[in-house]
Amino acid sequence: MATYLREHRHTAPKLCVSLFVFLLFVVVPITALRVGEARLVRSNTAAKEVEDHTKYYNYVQMTRLLKFMALKYSHIANLSSIGQSVQGRELWVMRITKDPNADVPGKPKCKYVGNMHGDETISRQVLVYLVDYLLTRYGEDPRITELVTSTDIYIMPSMNPDGFERSREGDCSGDAGGRSNARNVDLNRSFPDQFDKINVQQEDIPEVTAVIKWILEKKFVLSGNLHGGTVVASYPFDDSASHVMQGYYSRSVDDNLFKHLALTYAKNHPVMRTGEPKCPDTPDETFEDGIVNGAKWYDVPGGMQDYNYLNGNCLEITMELSCCKFPPASELKKEWDYNRESLIAYLEQVHIGVRGYVKEATNGTALPDVRIMVAGINHNLTTAQFGDYYRLLLPGTYNVSAIATGYMSMTVVGVQVVEGKATELNFTLMGTSGANESSTPQEARPPAQPEHQPIQPQDFRHHHYNDMELFLRRYSNGFRSIAHLYSIGKSAEDRELYVMVISDNPTVHEPGEPEFKYIANMHGNEVVGRELLLNLIEYLCHNYGSDPEVTQLVNTTRIHIMPSMNPDGYEIAREGDVRGYTGRNNSNNFDLNRNFPDQFTTITEPRQPETIAVMNWLKSNPFVLSANLHGGSLVVNYPYDDDKQGRTEYSKCPDDKVFKQVARAYSQENALMHKGHPCEDLYQSEFFEDGITNGANWYNVPGGMQDWNYLNTNCFEVTIELGCVKYPKAQHLPLYWDQNHRALLQYIHQIHRGVKGMVIDIKDGTGIPNATITVEEIDHQITTHLAGDYWRLLVPGTYHLTASAQGTTRMNDLCVKIYATVPEEGVELVDFRLTRMRSDPNGQAPMDPRATQDPAEEVFQSFIKDLSLGQGLEQLVQSTVTESSFRYRRYKELSEFLRGLTFNFPKITSLHSLGQSVEYRTIWALEISNKPDEPETAEPKIRLVGGIHGNAPVGTELLLEFAAFLCINYGKNPTITRLINETRIVILPSINPDGRELAREKQCTSTVGMTNTHGKDLDTDFFGNASQRVVEAQPETRAVMDLILERGFTLSVALDGGSLLATYPYDKPVQPVENEETLKYLANVYARNHPKMHLGDTGCSMGNIPDGVLRAAERQSHMGSMKDFSVDFGHCPEITVYTGCCLFPPAVQLATLWAENRKALLSMLVEVHKGVRGVVKDKSGKPIVGAMIVLNGGVRVFTAEGGYFHALLAPGNHNIEAVADGYQQQRQEVVVSSYEAASSIIIEFDMDNRIFGLPREFVVATAAASMTALVVTACIIWCVCSAKSNQQKDGFHRLRQHRDDYEDEIRLTSMGSKKSLLSNEFQDESESDEDALYTNADKL
Repeated sequence: MATYLREHRHTAPKLCVSLFVFLLFVVVPITALRVGEARLVRSNTAAKEVEDHTKYYNYVQMTRLLKFMALKYSHIANLSSIGQSVQGRELWVMRITKDPNADVPGKPKCKYVGNMHGDETISRQVLVYLVDYLLTRYGEDPRITELVTSTDIYIMPSMNPDGFERSREGDCSGDAGGRSNARNVDLNRSFPDQFDKINVQQEDIPEVTAVIKWILEKKFVLSGNLHGGTVVASYPFDDSASHVMQGYYSRSVDDNLFKHLALTYAKNHPVMRTGEPKCPDTPDETFEDGIVNGAKWYDVPGGMQDYNYLNGNCLEITMELSCCKFPPASELKKEWDYNRESLIAYLEQVHIGVRGYVKEATNGTALPDVRIMVAGINHNLTTAQFGDYYRLLLPGTYNVSAIATGYMSMTVVGVQVVEGKATELNFTLMGTSGANESSTPQEARPPAQPEHQPIQPQDFRHHHYNDMELFLRRYSNGFRSIAHLYSIGKSAEDRELYVMVISDNPTVHEPGEPEFKYIANMHGNEVVGRELLLNLIEYLCHNYGSDPEVTQLVNTTRIHIMPSMNPDGYEIAREGDVRGYTGRNNSNNFDLNRNFPDQFTTITEPRQPETIAVMNWLKSNPFVLSANLHGGSLVVNYPYDDDKQGRTEYSKCPDDKVFKQVARAYSQENALMHKGHPCEDLYQSEFFEDGITNGANWYNVPGGMQDWNYLNTNCFEVTIELGCVKYPKAQHLPLYWDQNHRALLQYIHQIHRGVKGMVIDIKDGTGIPNATITVEEIDHQITTHLAGDYWRLLVPGTYHLTASAQGTTRMNDLCVKIYATVPEEGVELVDFRLTRMRSDPNGQAPMDPRATQDPAEEVFQSFIKDLSLGQGLEQLVQSTVTESSFRYRRYKELSEFLRGLTFNFPKITSLHSLGQSVEYRTIWALEISNKPDEPETAEPKIRLVGGIHGNAPVGTELLLEFAAFLCINYGKNPTITRLINETRIVILPSINPDGRELAREKQCTSTVGMTNTHGKDLDTDFFGNASQRVVEAQPETRAVMDLILERGFTLSVALDGGSLLATYPYDKPVQPVENEETLKYLANVYARNHPKMHLGDTGCSMGNIPDGVLRAAERQSHMGSMKDFSVDFGHCPEITVYTGCCLFPPAVQLATLWAENRKALLSMLVEVHKGVRGVVKDKSGKPIVGAMIVLNGGVRVFTAEGGYFHALLAPGNHNIEAVADGYQQQRQEVVVSSYEAASSIIIEFDMDNRIFGLPREFVVATAAASMTALVVTACIIWCVCSAKSNQQKDGFHRLRQHRDDYEDEIRLTSMGSKKSLLSNEFQDESESDEDALYTNADKL
């Protein structure tokens, strides 16, 4: 190979350089050149080695080479050191860009770091080769020229030069040492970690300290960390809260982007892209597409790539380049060829997404450190020194915001990101209250203002409803990055009950961030709280980003503000009212603060819509702390508000100390309240020590809201009386703000006291919802939210905390208890890690059911858990938006639509006729599965039924759309694809097609079309016993009954209309339900995934239904319902969902109804995989078909082909019994989780060795002894008879003509007796209860 200088054929300039280098080389021994210059001169030899790819460079050789290249290509290269190693070696970084000695705007910074582990050496070499490649190709290769010109590239070949010097060529496994630095510290376990404290002394890791400083100073956009030991690209996160060693996917919010970046590298690497590195030490290890989530591969706390992402602007992945850590130098050329294109392609990814500048609006000054936020992706970055930013994003549409201290935030909606070059998006921010105005000369400056002077509200007036609504909408639109307006329901007069939520991510709950609320104007004529909360909204919005206190509160708390709970009452109240009652109650004349369920008193007044809305709101959000703002006195009132006797006396709750603490936090910040003498002109004798009081000790209030909060949710609420005048004049409102605004903020701070943390499944690190947190000696439990996060308010002190959950380590086994000390200020972080437990079939000690779980089953468990927890289902809905054209379809068009699905999606659909209606219309059943025509008894089977009442066709249209939705997304959306592959979905869109033909659109209450042609309501025609049936079943009913009797179904959901709720069996009156808990649970799952149903406000004539779920008989009891038949004879739980009050709404409403039900329908496809499932077989492994599985002593299901069974159960512990003819009965305890797929269990039968309830051996021995005794007795009798017959005397003979026949008769009689005994020994001809049960089941 030609030398480094000769290959690059430059003309005269190159010859001059060569001559100059030659002269230097000759003169060095003679002249007194500086050492650094001498090294540069000798680099000529090293330059040749770059092209040879035949040897590794040690530290001295690499230093010479880098200095030489920096000198030669000084117009695009600059070499610097960011620090030194433990042993004093420089940490060299080569910067490659046009004008490398200057920082200019518009060029994103990216970096490569190699040789972090000193013995992983390929990275060190290929990065040196990359430096050479970029420098020598610049100006010749258009691609490289563009990259270098437009990008600020930093390359660090060796982060651990000390370790490299200790390593040995040919050491593939790292046995020679060198991985760690000179202090024996692994540098990739030494960065600050989000989940754990890294205990490393700073003096032991100067390399890490230098890199951290470098990362924070440069604000890199993209990075790669090059390693060795296998061949794969790994992406964040590298560890998880649970630190499960392998198998747990620790997902970042930019997970899809990280996968794209990793794929960019992997797909350009000929070995990596195969996903099969075939390393000698792990020959079977594979990586799909050559990439892997770091934590899923193995847990790495303290890793560099996570630190880059969480603390810098930088997205970094880790590339493992070779199986051998320090391969022979002969491999270097091959490894460079493998990685060259990947290294270049990865650098080019720094130019995707969105980029731009943020400038000041008035003078165009660049604004550094401005936060750039992308809605829905909770990971922000900041602008660099020139106000420039680079936000890597995948193609799509985004809402992007810029937020800066002292400036009005700005949001651009609908930013389109396309593949390839980044979208340009610039921001100009307007300063608040003169912030960042041009400076005046020093001597002309006005007197300095106090630092962080907050902006005070300016809008002091009484806001009637319309005025308040406009105010809220204005701030919601003006501060979209932190403010979001929503309604929790409507008042009695249909006014919206508005709530403004203010947080750095206002639209979603962020795990670990507590939820706070203020409610005001519960009594319509007590208006000060209403105006204070509007002022508070104004204050928080205007001071976010400029005032440290406000910024901290908004960033760490999700603050919900309801200015008016009783807008109707407010509208009739009158300004100037001091102590009146006009407007106090709602428009139905009920006091809302006497309208909540009470622990001591039965509240007989009807629950009001405002009360219902608030109760449902509280159930839907994990509120921790709250205050209810009233008027008429000046005091903070805390629970309890009443007692058993209804007397005025102190009624202490278990958390009395906590309530006193938070109450004082408010009163001490109010200049008048804490004095304890309110309203001296009105109530001269009234005194409250410290300005606080126990509610019942002041006066008795049954049905109050604050007690209901404490007793029914995790939320601690107090009631704050803000002033003696209920409806003061507007001119006094500024005074109220001055007195209360510090107290309002201080009270919010109280939410960050006590303990908080996560309750985590130790198996996979995911959070456990509804786990119970108990504090010893405090009789009040709180529960975790969906992600497993919790907050428990406590006063300072040391506590004994216990965490437990259904299906995890149980209280009487191994309680998870932790001692925690709550500090005087702030919150103590306490995480719990629980282990899922189960008893084995023989009742032995609990064990982990997944210890020997199939890896594929573990993956599916994780899949179901992801969909069940947090935002899993919501994210699925958002990722599967499809274009739809909604209209009502009559029978002919419905049939064509179904056939069209089978034509377009033949591999996953199969259409069957179940029978025909009275008028000979086909009852269609569409199956959707990856193998629709093959029986797969191991998969759960769900039945979705619509149109049982022809006048309620919404269910029909929803099911048709659902079928299309599933088919269209199959193969495109991986989640939908997985659900279809693992589930058998049977859809019956219309089982009453004749009635549907008669019904008419926009008829909300008409009964036309409800029945079939014979006038029969099909939902009263399902009878399993002939004795119950008066006439023959209708053809439509018979068709569906035959399908139900096929059994094999795990769950059924029927869609109907005329209300907004979900019902569960039975429809028949006064009929107890054996598995009511499970049936009710399934209905609750549907309701809570519906945006309106779970609120319980049906909007129809039924009034409020708690949680939107009702036992069917309580709605309208009747015999012969489809769901009762399904439960009793199909052994399949069925719920009925009523989609809306109007039976046949206008077609324009179908899109809305689809949006409301799509998530709930998908939740059923997830739910059908839970419960308990398994296989029943005998000792030889032969599956037992038809075995009966008895659940909790009642519900029965039967095993199908292959011995499979599957039954849905409510979360908790359950007992199952397995019964089969000829086998011993088996019992087993199982644990069912609300968020996990059913773990598979195996039930093995032994032969039943009992006869007549006695051991077989005893019965056989007894029978044998009896038979022997009979034979002996018979022989003795025969002998005696023979002896007598032989004593013949003269004249006397025994006469018998047919002696042979007689002996034969004796022999037959004897044999018959034996046969009878044997028959009784082996056959019990009596019919047991179990046999009778089987007989009846077979008849069904």
